[in-house]
Amino acid sequence: MQVQMKVNGKSVNIEAPENTLLVQALREHLKLTGTHVGCDTAQCGACTVHLNGRAVKSCNMLLAQAQGAEVTTIEGLALADGTMHPMQASFKECHGLQCGFCTPGMVMSAVDICNNHPNASEIEIRELLEGNLCRCTGYQNIVKAVKHGAAAMKA
Repeated sequence: MQVQMKVNGKSVNIEAPENTLLVQALREHLKLTGTHVGCDTAQCGACTVHLNGRAVKSCNMLLAQAQGAEVTTIEGLALADGTMHPMQASFKECHGLQCGFCTPGMVMSAVDICNNHPNASEIEIRELLEGNLCRCTGYQNIVKAVKHGAAAMKA
């Protein structure tokens, strides 16, 4: 099967079996390993990417479902010169990570939250992050990073 799409602003063609998951295509075919595989059941959010501007769990999607789509991975958030996206910088500044395994998916979800709920309260942020699991931080600094990142994205 041949799939054409844009990934991080670049047109790509991927030839893969019909049962290939989007996360597999990103990691194995395109070598974009920032998108992590955690649970394989769409429960942890480590594989979150943006598909046509919306956060999705790429372990729960077939590659074929991305035909003609625009996909942004954690690698595609930073500017071309390497400057971090405001949300990436906020996670760093607010210590919103520890081991880092969940961080790419958290950041992708956080950007989506801020795009769709720009004035979300702490309670709303916690509810909207329910699909992303972190086993290290206790979420306090993650929520702080999302709030800080939201302000930076508005500026």
